[in-house]
Amino acid sequence: MRIGLLTEGGYPYVSGEAGLWCDRLVRGLGQHEFDVYALSRSRHQESEGWVPLPPQVTRVLTAPLWDDDGHGGGPKGIAGRVTRGGRWAYGRRARRRFAECYGELAAALCTSAPRDPSGAPAEAPAVEADRFASALYGLAELARDEDGLAGALRSETAVRALERACRAPGASRPARAARVPELLTVAARIERALRPLSLDWYDADGLGAVDLCHAASGGTAALPGLLARHFHGVPLLVTEYGVRLRTHYLTDHGAPPAIRSLLAAFHGRLAAETYRRAAVITPGNAHARRWQERCGADRAKLRTVPPGMDATPFAQAGESPECADPHTLVWVGRVEPAKDLVSLLHAFAEIRRQEPAARLRIVGGPAGPEGAAYLTHCKALAAQLFPDEAAGPHAVGDNPVSFEETGGPELPSRADAYASGALVVLSSVVEGFPAGLVEAMFCGRATVSTDVGAVVEAIGGTGLVVPPRNPRALAEACVALLRDPERRERLGAAARARALELFTVEQNVAAFHGIYLDVLSCTPVSRVVLDEAGEPLPFAVPAEAQVSGRWTRPAGRVVARGGPAWATGAPVRATTATAASTTEGAR
Repeated sequence: MRIGLLTEGGYPYVSGEAGLWCDRLVRGLGQHEFDVYALSRSRHQESEGWVPLPPQVTRVLTAPLWDDDGHGGGPKGIAGRVTRGGRWAYGRRARRRFAECYGELAAALCTSAPRDPSGAPAEAPAVEADRFASALYGLAELARDEDGLAGALRSETAVRALERACRAPGASRPARAARVPELLTVAARIERALRPLSLDWYDADGLGAVDLCHAASGGTAALPGLLARHFHGVPLLVTEYGVRLRTHYLTDHGAPPAIRSLLAAFHGRLAAETYRRAAVITPGNAHARRWQERCGADRAKLRTVPPGMDATPFAQAGESPECADPHTLVWVGRVEPAKDLVSLLHAFAEIRRQEPAARLRIVGGPAGPEGAAYLTHCKALAAQLFPDEAAGPHAVGDNPVSFEETGGPELPSRADAYASGALVVLSSVVEGFPAGLVEAMFCGRATVSTDVGAVVEAIGGTGLVVPPRNPRALAEACVALLRDPERRERLGAAARARALELFTVEQNVAAFHGIYLDVLSCTPVSRVVLDEAGEPLPFAVPAEAQVSGRWTRPAGRVVARGGPAWATGAPVRATTATAASTTEGAR
């Protein structure tokens, strides 16, 4: 089959998020063809280039989500007609269509959300979800008719529509308090998220020719899949190992309330529409699954697929657990405030009082400027808590806490970092899927972790779990395992067995291969794939395609677009079969 892989800031770029996961998936499914539709986030990301692509990637189309000139006109490569004065050069009818659709979109965002008994936002009413969807697809159809909307989405008309919606009766309190500068920011952010509407990916030779769209994340990455489904009936599969809506909440906390409220409403409505239209949704863990259900995802569509990780680099460490230093604790990851290394250092101070021979190795580099500042703070705290100690009057003092990075002679790789200690510690206060813990499990190491994100789901009963921001509990758990080597060994062996059973690349690829076949078996065929003899390949045409009439699911809006040779005439190799030709052939 032919898969349209949709990414944002990820595969095939070298520095892309989830790029490694997508690359393993594509390489593991060599029997399928992949068309990659990638949205880049920065000029730097594009300049770094792509990872080497396997032969099953037949086409790569890219588009930028960043401004080329730093102004409001949008990046080069995004369609849209703009005059020198900043006015969008559409006709009167097109301007009226845009004003109506964008006004409906803005009204759906500004409407006060209902609250559940606990005070949290309740699920959006169906009428508001339909209002948002109608406006979204109306803008998409206008963009297709007018060669893009880049100028219109940042026009004065768009800002005035937002202002009217914020001042209308029934608007939420933060929306009513929005000022013009804040509305300009919201309009710019919405324009950035809706740039895929202006792309030329949605013709019959583009996304209309694929059998299945697979979005590697939610949010803007899934928007081309929604449009392919709307224009051509292509089924959509959405995979989220980190929920984009959750990411938005965590990264935009410093914005004014009006901006946060309107953008949260936009991303929430987009997520709900994505979940409603997707054929299957595959969260990576129960933590992401709960977020998706809270945002309106149907439980019947959810299938948890843990991320696949390569266990090969960790095999040697996993098979030689006796090589670890029995007194060394290891922390591996990116240094940032969410990892709460401060609590880890305070916990280690308590550990040292009970186990004077204990040592702590913190392995990892800073995550951006904020991470660099946090790393400096942690080093100063370690120097304060643990003054250099010397074994004798003529020995050089040594600190029991070391800050290191992989790639050097002592720690060439992450596997060497895990192998250097008998116990791996995670002290995070915020965590999605704990990939570092799974790597430690591949190495056969016992773990002590904080109860955040998908930690409990990942380790099962193969490690100790303590509350976050509790240095005393963290210290007690570490001391208990340091003093019991037999228990450490049992937990490490169980952890390795669990990781090899649940979190390997082979398991992940097999799961998605089955989901692809399942989705296609319930979807009208869009093209007929022939073998060398000119006959349809097995399962290339669902059995239901031979039955005339509407046989799709009740929620479907398309009928069979292809069929066997006796129903549609001689098939054309890898071409789209329209509903009209199907009807004519059936006659």
